[in-house]
Amino acid sequence: MEFSQTSEPDVQKPIVIAAMQDMGNVGSIVIDFINESLKTKQFRKANSQYPSYIIDKGGYIDVPDEGWEYRFADDLIVFGGGAGQPRDNQELNALCQDVIDVAKKYSAKFIYTLGGFHTNRVLGKNPKTYVTTTSREITQQMQDMGIETTPQKSLITGFNGLILGFAKLNSLHGIGMYGELNEPKVPQYRAAISIIKTLEKLTYRKLGDTTSLELMAQEIDKSFEC
Repeated sequence: MEFSQTSEPDVQKPIVIAAMQDMGNVGSIVIDFINESLKTKQFRKANSQYPSYIIDKGGYIDVPDEGWEYRFADDLIVFGGGAGQPRDNQELNALCQDVIDVAKKYSAKFIYTLGGFHTNRVLGKNPKTYVTTTSREITQQMQDMGIETTPQKSLITGFNGLILGFAKLNSLHGIGMYGELNEPKVPQYRAAISIIKTLEKLTYRKLGDTTSLELMAQEIDKSFEC
């Protein structure tokens, strides 16, 4: 993994929101939405040294430039979004540690991550968001606020789970938010909306109008009706 910094972000003790593409593209949908809505600015980039796939353009191939951006706005650092995440464990670990190092460099106290929560429960148009945290004390605070915690023990793989482990190992507080979904291979815009609303409640800040995401969810609904 290669890292390059283009500028210094104008932030003071920011919160960090970090997530990558996962089930239902939930992580990417939320991160890309926040970046567009808050007009964040790039200050750092991570690039994979080894591609996890190639693109067949019809008779010849191209090698993708896989990279993920660190962006900032108003005492907020946003990392990730885009397409994919490292398939190599060494690169994934290096990426998680770099996010932690950036958080500590700018005196961030809290890291939020997010993704999909696969369930067999039949969902309506208002999927729930479940949270898990880096300590029992924070979990109790979430429950006192009426926010549901993950209902059973499970393994959370990939960046959107591992980053919480890195946060805890580095004495940073962290919360993972996971929106319910039934179809992991279909973009889950309503799961993303549910997470955004939960994130707004936890951070006491408005992240943007989610109407465009609901319209995209409705287009997905129509495609299943055909």
